[in-house]
Amino acid sequence: MLYIKNRIQTTLIITKSKFICTLIPINNIDEALNELKEIRETYKDATHNCYAYLIGDNYEVQKCSDDGEPQKTAGFPMLDALKKSNVTNILAVVTRYFGGTLLGASGLIKAYSNSVFNAIDNITLYQKELCLEFIIPCDYKEYNKITKLSYLNVIDISYQSEVIIKAIIKKNDKNQLIKDLDNILKTNLNITFKEVISLKETK
Repeated sequence: MLYIKNRIQTTLIITKSKFICTLIPINNIDEALNELKEIRETYKDATHNCYAYLIGDNYEVQKCSDDGEPQKTAGFPMLDALKKSNVTNILAVVTRYFGGTLLGASGLIKAYSNSVFNAIDNITLYQKELCLEFIIPCDYKEYNKITKLSYLNVIDISYQSEVIIKAIIKKNDKNQLIKDLDNILKTNLNITFKEVISLKETK
């Protein structure tokens, strides 16, 4: 399953109608509804603000709306495009400004699905990866050597009487970390590792 970290907005012009697709990462229904409300307010002069969202690794939550377009010509094609792209925890809103030419049912289905596919093609996708999070206390003279370890993802540094480093590594880097810390600190540390989910870029 794939995820996005940031929002993106792309635009397609199809037979004089403007289709603005906004993709937004979400974690729950409340976030989806709040983002949707904001977009509807921003584009309150638009002809339609159609949407689809998916939540959960098995699409436990899914919903879509045609927002006044003919039934199953907008929201459902958008939802289908998200599923075919294997993405989740995502809200897609396609805002349409009518250009004066009717597209017909097949034309609408293609326009709304292509709007979503186009946006996904222009955003970085991520996969979940099981990692280890931990905290390392060290002296000021040692922390530069630790933070320069290439496989270490430092997420926080606290400067107190000693330096407290909070970091994440891939699970299979654990033994290498312990070995490197032994060499740097010249002592055995009792490190507590916590399993966390991180997002790894796929393209």
